[in-house]
Parts: sequence; C-alpha cells; structure tokens
Amino acid sequence: MTDASSSPRSGAAPRLRVLAAMSGGVDSAVAAARAAEAGHDVTGVHLALSENPKSFRTGARGCCTIEDSRDARRAADVIGIPFYVWDLAERFREDVVEDFVAEYEAGRTPNPCLRCNEKIKFAALLDKALALGFDAVCTGHYATIVTRDDGTRELHRASDVAKDQSYVLGVLDERQLAHAMFPLGDTLTSKDEIREEAERRGLAVAKKPDSHDICFIADGDTQGFLAGRLGTSEGDILDEDGRKLGTHEGAYGFTIGQRKGLRIGHPAPDGKPRYVLDISPADNTVTVGPAASLDVEGLTAVRPRWCGAPPDGPGRYTAQLRAHGGETEVTAEPSADGDELRVRFTEPVRGVAPGQAIVLYDGDRVIGSATIATTERARVGAHSGPDALGKGGEPA
Repeated sequence: MTDASSSPRSGAAPRLRVLAAMSGGVDSAVAAARAAEAGHDVTGVHLALSENPKSFRTGARGCCTIEDSRDARRAADVIGIPFYVWDLAERFREDVVEDFVAEYEAGRTPNPCLRCNEKIKFAALLDKALALGFDAVCTGHYATIVTRDDGTRELHRASDVAKDQSYVLGVLDERQLAHAMFPLGDTLTSKDEIREEAERRGLAVAKKPDSHDICFIADGDTQGFLAGRLGTSEGDILDEDGRKLGTHEGAYGFTIGQRKGLRIGHPAPDGKPRYVLDISPADNTVTVGPAASLDVEGLTAVRPRWCGAPPDGPGRYTAQLRAHGGETEVTAEPSADGDELRVRFTEPVRGVAPGQAIVLYDGDRVIGSATIATTERARVGAHSGPDALGKGGEPA
C-alpha cells in the first residue's frame, strides 16, 4: 500500500497523486502548496456542500460560499494545479446537517466537524478520489500521521499543540489514515507565520479571516437554525426537585452545562448561578441546578472508532471531550462485543453531554473516539467512589 504520509524527497517514497481539499481558506491553500512543492501530483478540489450557497460570507463564519469557491480556484491557479468543484451538497445534508438536527431533537449535543470528517472528507471524498486513481486526500488540518516499522499508521497530535486538530480527526480508521495527508501537522509555526507563508507564495487568502463555529449556520445562531427546522414548543424549566422555575421554547435549544440564556428570572436560594443539568425531549423539560451537580465520574460511549487496532482490554489514557478542551486522565475499556466504550475519570469533570465525542490519547497518539451516550454523576456532597454515583445525562 502506498504511504500517503511520506514525502517523495525522502528518497524512498514515490510521487503520489494527491487530491487537495481546498475550502477557500489559508490553511488548505498552504497545505496544497506544500504538497505540490514536495513533488506530488496535486489536484485541487472544492467541496460544494451548501444547496443554496450565499454569494458572500457573513463575517468570518462558514466555508461553503460562492466566494470561498472562487478563493480556492484562485489559490489553485497560483499554485499551478488543476482545480475542480465537486457537488456533495446532498450527501452533506443527509449525513451532517440532518444528523445535527436529529441529535439536538433527541437531547444530545453533536459535533458536526467530526461527522463531516467521518462521512464527507474521508468517506465520500476519499472513496471518490480512490476510484479516480488518487493515492491520498490532503487537507489543511493540524495533525500528524506516523508510520511504524511494521507499516501500521498512527494519528498523532500536531507538533504545535496550540493548533492541534486531532480531536476532530479521531473518527478516522487505519484505512483512512493510509490515504490521508496533513502537510501542516509538523509545522512549529504560529498562524501568523502560516499567513506570512501564504503571502510569500502569492496566495490572496493570506489575510482571509478563519472560518469558525458551524459552517452551515452562517450567522452563528444555532438556536434560530434549529427553531426553523424543529419549530417552537413551550416547556418547563425545572430545578432538581421538580419545581417549575420558568419556561422555554424548545428543549433542543439547550446543552448540558449551559449557564447563559436560561431566563429563569430569579436567583437560586444560595445566590449562585444555575446550569443545565439534563434535557428531556420526551416531556420537553430542562432541569437546572448548581455547578456541583454537573460533576461526572464516568460515562458510556457508543460507536467507537479506532485509529488502528482497538485496545484488547482496560487501559489508562488521557481523554479530550471538546475540540478546544484540555485533557483529563481516564481508564477506558471496550465492551466485550466492541459496541461500547466504558470510561472512568480519575477526577470528576463538568459539562459532559451525550452526543459529544470523547477522544482517547496515549501521549500524543490518538487511540480512537466514541460518542457519549450516558454519564454517571457524583451525588452532590457525597464522597467519591462507586457507591456515590448517580445517573445523569441519559439520552431519550
């Protein structure tokens, strides 16, 4: 199998046919330029993911506009590589947007970037690329691929941890890693230096703002986006004892750990802030309470995906629960049938929501990921330990 992670200038690896996914931003443009400079046969492709793309961006949000497509084409022209636009809007709508809406409707908090990497960039796009004779798909993600002496491949954090994006790539399996290329992953440079490199290369996207938030919600109003698809439905906001504190217009508009926007109208008896503890789509209620009630000591996750061979038993790892979150020490073990991952935290953590991804690391190496299904919470005021656990965060 061709090693997509190596440069032909190493003296051993061949020149590869590389399909560079170009979003119209600076990172993907520099990644494509580096792949071409390394001697690979590079073709650029922009993924048309929006069925009704806007002509221009809204601020720095989104990456699917007509403007972005034109920026990607101009960058490909400067690099001197062929360029195409592939329409994957229907697949994106089905696998990412509709999944996003369905997850919120069920009271879970999804990460659409992971789903896009799993279903679009390294499934639909990669499968099409391989069918056309390409060896690898190149993206502007900050992560690294390490090839071991036995030929197996591992996903590792980027050299610059501050820019690391391995969390959203934790859904990739070994086959996908074998055909992935991340030219920015071993870059010990700041984002400003990446922009300076783009400027030196004559790429007009050098000063273009980064896209952020959710690409298909251009104005950043997630609640408004969901309301437009799910409608409004008044429900109750309750405290932990079931007392009504206020109302809301749809339980889907809340996430576990949320503090702002509760609109309860009066403070808690102790004067401290309240946080969303549970979301129940079945009866359209949202339960709020003190921060201490968010403490989670364990969880069960489903649909594990392994970046290589799965663990054959329990192990000690660090876990990341958000794209820009820190790491926490855990013990984790796949179930006997391999369908679940059971995790215990060394120290309680807060704001863990069903639907989020948990990504396991061994040092800088990504072991794999899974989708959080249920959490185990510590009882407020109780000591730590198995007998102090209470269930929380179960999806409907």
